[in-house]
Amino acid sequence: MRILLLAPHPFFQQRGTPIAEKMVIETLAGHGHEIDVLTFAEGEDVRIPGCRILRIPRLPFTRGIQPGFSLKKLANDAVMLAYVLRMARRYDVVHAVEESAFMALAARWMFKIPYVYDMDSGLARQMMDKFSFLRRLRRPLEGFERAAVRGSVATLAVCKSLEDQARACWPEGLIARIEDVSLLEQGGAEADDVPEGAVAMYVGNLQRYQGIDLLLDSFRRTLREMPDAKLVVIGGDEESLRQYKARTSDLGESVRFLGPRPVERLGAYLRRATVLVSPRIQGDNTPMKVYSYLDSGRPVLATRLPTHTQVLTDDIARLADPDPESMGSALAELLRDAVLRERLARAARDFAQRELTREAFEGKLLRFYDSVEERIREEKPDGQTARLQARHQSHR
Repeated sequence: MRILLLAPHPFFQQRGTPIAEKMVIETLAGHGHEIDVLTFAEGEDVRIPGCRILRIPRLPFTRGIQPGFSLKKLANDAVMLAYVLRMARRYDVVHAVEESAFMALAARWMFKIPYVYDMDSGLARQMMDKFSFLRRLRRPLEGFERAAVRGSVATLAVCKSLEDQARACWPEGLIARIEDVSLLEQGGAEADDVPEGAVAMYVGNLQRYQGIDLLLDSFRRTLREMPDAKLVVIGGDEESLRQYKARTSDLGESVRFLGPRPVERLGAYLRRATVLVSPRIQGDNTPMKVYSYLDSGRPVLATRLPTHTQVLTDDIARLADPDPESMGSALAELLRDAVLRERLARAARDFAQRELTREAFEGKLLRFYDSVEERIREEKPDGQTARLQARHQSHR
């Protein structure tokens, strides 16, 4: 099929959603589908055979777009909507990520173009978490999200909580769940900027929902028991790094912010850690980092919240309540107890190598798209299906 993939953010960037999109593109293009990616002006150009990257014009005053809702993002979304409505009729299906599902829904209403809703997060929950005043509008926000699910030809959820949410919106719909996978690669350069000793490590962006403030407060609690412990933070934009470095200046070399690092070196960094931490406090989806954490051979500490517990159990990770006392105490326990670390790390890696492989991801995605193609053929009139087949043969 000819697929228009909507990426309503800078693509490509070394963070969760764009990395997941890249895997989707590589898998589908590698099996004969033709893909155009419509995205923002900002982002790194990547070369993927069978794929073109198309960018909307660069808007003034919108550089440095961060994850989550913002006015910069909203302005780019408005321009992107105009491009979607102009382009959508050239394609057999639109693959709409996150809020671009509403753009695809408009194209479906106007031109009958089917779309897949790639549900990478719960949009209504995400907006209410960021802007508490929106909780008064919970029902209409959830209604919009329900319309996005019900208007799709199929919905692809990234975790169990989002799958359950989509099924509640449309019990008869084509709903599938495909979790993210480990991104670790073997070999590569060593991570020689990580200190020796007892090291807790966090990898990811520094947005508030990730629980960075909780992590720093928890680490202060850990230092009371283990004064020689170190915290290494990988990721973040310049502004966030500046703010958090200032906040932890009194801790000296106990906390190091290394900034972004290439995903190809992720394994080298994770292997230098004693404990890997995911302190997320908001959201429905499981952080992508968790899947690589599990595959790393290092123990994982995470908040005992649904964002984690839909994947993590007490058998494969140390789960703690999302408060500084609980997290700080649990981190100190892991840093001290080598036997506990070894048991959790071994169980986690066994789980990851059984369930979270790239091969499993590709197999699930291709079976899902076989079902999508069948649904589209069922929905289209016979004459239109024949024209599509003829166009594809002519294009090839």
